[in-house]
Amino acid sequence: MNTNLKIAMAQIAPVWLDKEATLNKIKSSIKEAVEENCELIVFGEALLPGYPFWLALTGGAEWNTTINKELHAHYVNNSICIEKGELDSVCKLAKEHGIAIYLGIMERPMDRGGHSIYASLVYINEEGNIKSVHRKLQPTYDERLTWAPGDGNGLQVHPLKAFTVGGLNCWENWMPLPRTALYGQGENLHIAVWPGSDHNTKDITRFIARESRSYVVSVSSLMSRTDFPEYTPHIDAILKNAPDTLTNGGSCIAGPDGEWVVEPVLHKEGLIIQTIDFNRVLEERQNFDPVGHYSRPDVTKLTVNRERQTTVEIK
Repeated sequence: MNTNLKIAMAQIAPVWLDKEATLNKIKSSIKEAVEENCELIVFGEALLPGYPFWLALTGGAEWNTTINKELHAHYVNNSICIEKGELDSVCKLAKEHGIAIYLGIMERPMDRGGHSIYASLVYINEEGNIKSVHRKLQPTYDERLTWAPGDGNGLQVHPLKAFTVGGLNCWENWMPLPRTALYGQGENLHIAVWPGSDHNTKDITRFIARESRSYVVSVSSLMSRTDFPEYTPHIDAILKNAPDTLTNGGSCIAGPDGEWVVEPVLHKEGLIIQTIDFNRVLEERQNFDPVGHYSRPDVTKLTVNRERQTTVEIK
């Protein structure tokens, strides 16, 4: 068996809150990764159509204001409804070229009524099938003003060549029990997606790798003042307090020993490509395996509810 896997980290900026333009940019990155013979491409958290930066820039916690209502509505309108086929073109590319994809989206799911949105991490396998949609369990800080909390349905892992791959969104990577839920299913390639910046990725990427004795791939987006389209609602209010750089990237890879394979890459847009070898996982599991020989399930054990939550069950 070929134990190598070639990975592309797509460190790109969205066309902010414009789902069609951002989808086109995502598909261009996939095609570029295919030309480089990559077998997996990963995009950052909520890249499609972008992170809700306005909340920190325009008084997002203020009640019942026109600016917050109109920006939220614009965000929902540009979020992705998978049931309506809005990822079909991405799935088609995956199938045509045999490439697996992890993609961070804002999901507008019909099974929750179609009006609330979730920061979801979608896994599309190399046959073009959506195999899991992980809705972020707990939005962070001001994210809670526009994102809804998810459920455990997406705490799943998937075979990819010699690897078993799973992923989490942003700060839920700091949650020990969701990490353990993936470890216990055999995860040895952990995908961590972020809105951006090395202050998120520089410590935890190596920590999770050392804890799990797995590869950890952290992928972030970029965002600067020039990435806000001028047709965005209330753009003047957003730019008034926006710094030149909102997120600087920081995409990186740590090996199963916790050491850098690719150190955080800053202020660089495009694909970051690296080949990893599965055998390194087996080497490092010799002395520590958190759910195998170095665990005590007779003493501590985790229960995971993977039922997809919905308010109405039609029988």
